[in-house]
Amino acid sequence: MKQYTPFLLLLSFFSIPILADPPLAASLSRPNILFIIADDASRNSMSVYGSTYVKTPNFDRIANEGLLFTNAYNCNPKCAPARACLVTGRYSWQLEEATNHNPFLSDKWAFYPYLLEEDGYFVGFTGKGWGPGVFKGVHRGRDQFLTPENPAGHPYNEKTLKAPYRGIGKGDYAGNFELFLDKKPDDQPFCFWLGTKEPHRGYEKDSWKKDGRDLDDVVVQDFYPDNETIRGDLADYAIEVEWFDTHIGQALAALEERSMLENTLVIATSDHGMPFPRIKGQIYDEGFRVPLAARWGAKIKPGRVVTDFVTFPDVAPTIMDAVGLAPHDQMTGSSFLYALLSEEEGRIDTSRDHTLLGKERHDTGRVDGDVFSVGYPARALRDDRFLYVRNFKPHRWPVGNPEYGYTNTDGSPTKSYLTNLDEGHPDYRYFEWSFGKRPAEELYDIVEDPHCLANLATSPEYRDVKEAMRVRMEKGLTAQEDPRILGDGEIFDRYPNSRIDPQRKTYNNPDYDPVKDFERWKNAQH
Repeated sequence: MKQYTPFLLLLSFFSIPILADPPLAASLSRPNILFIIADDASRNSMSVYGSTYVKTPNFDRIANEGLLFTNAYNCNPKCAPARACLVTGRYSWQLEEATNHNPFLSDKWAFYPYLLEEDGYFVGFTGKGWGPGVFKGVHRGRDQFLTPENPAGHPYNEKTLKAPYRGIGKGDYAGNFELFLDKKPDDQPFCFWLGTKEPHRGYEKDSWKKDGRDLDDVVVQDFYPDNETIRGDLADYAIEVEWFDTHIGQALAALEERSMLENTLVIATSDHGMPFPRIKGQIYDEGFRVPLAARWGAKIKPGRVVTDFVTFPDVAPTIMDAVGLAPHDQMTGSSFLYALLSEEEGRIDTSRDHTLLGKERHDTGRVDGDVFSVGYPARALRDDRFLYVRNFKPHRWPVGNPEYGYTNTDGSPTKSYLTNLDEGHPDYRYFEWSFGKRPAEELYDIVEDPHCLANLATSPEYRDVKEAMRVRMEKGLTAQEDPRILGDGEIFDRYPNSRIDPQRKTYNNPDYDPVKDFERWKNAQH
């Protein structure tokens, strides 16, 4: 049974003539939804958050004409698990196989685009939706999104273009959004997911030279050596972030041309931080803290900055709330519609003062005993001042085994520079920060140490802080029935990774079958 908010029930009471035609009434009274997501763009790469060498005027426009969140988090900093949180409204460790990257995604989950479709919305997506992984027998890899039934919606990928540089995808994201709008019936509101494949790697190396950029403008994070290799890699990345931003501008223009912008809730974000060592896939601030801005015409008081902690599981309940539907029973996130509609800024809901984070298996290439493709399980709590991290298997390599190439970091000039350093090199500490083993507990003062370099976990001065954060984290995860906290975390290592042939090559084991191994293991538990 559909459930509507009191506002819509009141509207229906005073709008009987309009409701004689229910679909038309829905289109007149309910907002459109445009969700825009980058693939691997850091929060700090948006100029509204302070970036000086990456220019994002269109993302900034959404923030300036709406609101900007300063404490938005992705729950699990890798493509497939982060996006699973978005479409399901659940915390990552509650998603079973979808906690991992490249899973076999079950169709038992409800996905918010299809919940809206059931309620009369016209639904579609372009570019990268949920993925990578297998859903209903079809692999949703980076270049394989033309197949139907992505959890993000029905595909609109027909239009292509000639990209300015190699590495940038040929998909015309904004053009495909326009095709979608042109096909939309006049009597239906829409829900559209615009997912660029940029700035995911690879890049055209030294495209910054063709683009006329100055490496002196690039800002290098403290956990990298400052040299031309790193600066050039960051400059190439900046070009692709700006490509993402260009499509934001074109999508907004398409809505303006059709007089649809003011009744469209536009949400823009990225799935996690940039595809560089120590960021993408890692439980450090730049990996899991994401950009998030929203615009909704006169509904949102413009120019506000909100510091409430929000996380990807909150997005689906918020969208359901915005269109007048109760969240689906599976959704465990909490709507932040109140923050969109409030006229206040800063900390609106004082209870939103922290977030929970975690990861299990991201990429393959890690072995523990006789078990292939195990994860690097970690859970974390981040509040306004501190980040506490619990690494459950510190004997494992956090970024994958060295002999398999540290596969939880994308190949890049930056990675090559760091992994080719000798132990006696002056820059070797940068390699250790990105690829070395980590202690069981980590604690960082984010205010004083935003790059998470000074671990305070063993400092007597911070013993009480660490203990309080550990207790709070475990209490929250226990309430959410996290298998890792409840002692059943091995199942995350056993869920099969869907990229079977590459694993056979990696481990030189042509008979390796993670699906059969999982079934054998599961049967042995009974």
